Amino acid sequence: MPGDPPGAAPTAPKKRRRRPPGLSMAAWRQFMQLAKPYWLGDQKRAAWAMLALLIVLMLCETQLAVLLNNKTGELTSALAAQEHTRFWHAVRDTLVVLAFAIPVYAFYYYMRDAFSNQWRRWLTGRFLDGYLDGRKYYEIGSGGDIDNPDQRISEDINTFTGRSTHFLLMLVGSGMQLVAFCAVLWSLSKLLVAFLAVYATVGTFLALYVFGSPLIKLNFWQLRREADFRFGLMRLRENAESIAFYRGEPQERAHIEQRFEAVYENYGRLIKKQRSLNFFQRGFSQLTLVVPAVILAERVLSGELEVGAAVQAAGAFAAVLTAVSLIVDNFESLSRFVAGIDRLHALSELIIKKKSRALREQEKIRTAPAEQLALRGLTLFTPQFDRMLVENLEVALKPGESLLITGVSGCGKSSLLRAIAGLWKTGSGTIEHPDPRDIFFLPQRPYLQQGSLRSQMIYPDTQTDLSDEALTAILQEVCLPELLDRVGGLDAIQDWEKLLSMGEQQRLAFARVLVRQPRMVILDEATSALDGCNENRLYERLCRAGVTLVSIAHRPAVLKHHSHVLHLKGNGAWELHPADGFRFDDGVQVPDATSLGAAVSSAETAKTTVETTAGTAGGTAGGAAGGTAGGTAGGAAGGTAGEKTNAATSGPTGAAPAGAAAPGAAAS
Repeated sequence: MPGDPPGAAPTAPKKRRRRPPGLSMAAWRQFMQLAKPYWLGDQKRAAWAMLALLIVLMLCETQLAVLLNNKTGELTSALAAQEHTRFWHAVRDTLVVLAFAIPVYAFYYYMRDAFSNQWRRWLTGRFLDGYLDGRKYYEIGSGGDIDNPDQRISEDINTFTGRSTHFLLMLVGSGMQLVAFCAVLWSLSKLLVAFLAVYATVGTFLALYVFGSPLIKLNFWQLRREADFRFGLMRLRENAESIAFYRGEPQERAHIEQRFEAVYENYGRLIKKQRSLNFFQRGFSQLTLVVPAVILAERVLSGELEVGAAVQAAGAFAAVLTAVSLIVDNFESLSRFVAGIDRLHALSELIIKKKSRALREQEKIRTAPAEQLALRGLTLFTPQFDRMLVENLEVALKPGESLLITGVSGCGKSSLLRAIAGLWKTGSGTIEHPDPRDIFFLPQRPYLQQGSLRSQMIYPDTQTDLSDEALTAILQEVCLPELLDRVGGLDAIQDWEKLLSMGEQQRLAFARVLVRQPRMVILDEATSALDGCNENRLYERLCRAGVTLVSIAHRPAVLKHHSHVLHLKGNGAWELHPADGFRFDDGVQVPDATSLGAAVSSAETAKTTVETTAGTAGGTAGGAAGGTAGGTAGGAAGGTAGEKTNAATSGPTGAAPAGAAAPGAAAS
């Protein structure tokens, strides 16, 4: 980052703790950012057409509701007047209205749910595209900026589309209801209309500013606590075998109980706030039961207004009150809705919006297409820039060469593989590699999807041109000859993680390499569960195929399958050695006297085929003299001692002059 001292880790941006918005313009803007792409994007015609149909159905429903209210008043007036003919005519008219109203109601609610489901499908696809694009799912998982993205995609989107549709249609319906019944109410009593206007305004203001923010915040945290609790149970299920071996049930119970306690306590605070809201809502709605009777009583008692007209006015009053009390009556669900909007909007900012300029400045590791792997001036940090892993690394492999990466635990071996694979970008320099489709990664614990044996072998592809005979031959090559008969054929579907041992899983992962036939394979301790015979056979098979190998391993037996060894020493330091003669115990190369003498006498003959900077070429004077002697035991010993003291190797192509330590190499 600009302004950071040389060699220092760039300053990571400070994370700000998100606060859920209240019922404000911020919440409205978040809603519009989430909803607008559906209404203005590629599905806009279908969306607007379905919305238009819903509005037409709603108009029919509102008109039928007005007719039913009128017929109810007519029935009451006929009964009060004891007019038989008028009463039965009113009953007939009411049944006719109901014959139309019932199917309209049913079809309206069906179309509403179908519309919500269609919107959910589109929005889920949009989020999945963003979540999987550019491996953002990995960045989110490793960065920790967003909790429970799975819950946000699976549940919060469903809640968002369902409640958005519900509130949108409720708002439109309330507007229609307000216009339709206000006309009825105005013709019967202007005083009732004035009372409703003042009453609804005061009630809405109290609901927003007294109960608004606390309920939204509590609902926001309730969603998060519930997701954390569910995640704890999911981890217990996924790691059941390891926990059973450890007998870790007491600690797992404590962790899960702690998460549930957070759910319980937050929900307790939530229902206390809802209790106060329920008092307010109940009082707000119940007080209006007597208002129409009080206001219209004098006119009814004086005979100016029929009883049926008073009943009609009461029905219109209730309908208008429902329309103008939309926020008050639905405030509890509205607060949950706003809390969910914020969680969904936060995820969309990460996976759909373009990255901020500050983040782009930090991600300085560049990639470039090339025939072979090359690391040019690579400096790598952890994602939060709190530790330097490698400094100014220079490596360039030529055709037929392979690289083994070693070092103590925690020095950054797997992190370097992540950078080569494009998962980590925090640092500087350039990584040149073949087309990503020609690179295959083998982790220590293979990922096995839910599917058939065939789908396991061709993963990540979904189709293959290889015949069943070719796939069977590949299973033979990776030492799994009996797997087909054991599971029931290539199309058998099993719980592969439970069925296969770790060694079998690793061999199946090698089968994927033979199916895919990439130019470069990255192996992160991919043979850790295999015996030496199987490990050697699989490595030899890859070498015969001419694959460039970049491996992490701790067994000396794998050295013969690699041409060079990159030894990471920690704190950014590194060394590069020819694989021939490298020793794992202390991380130095132990060449014979002949090669050592040649290394000191001539820099040109000592050049390796890997471009890097690796420290000093000679060592002490005694070591150099011993190397020049090239045959005496004392000279060889002196040269070896000089090699160990200076942590040096023979000078590679493009390296620093002999005897000068290169940037990033271990200090002399």
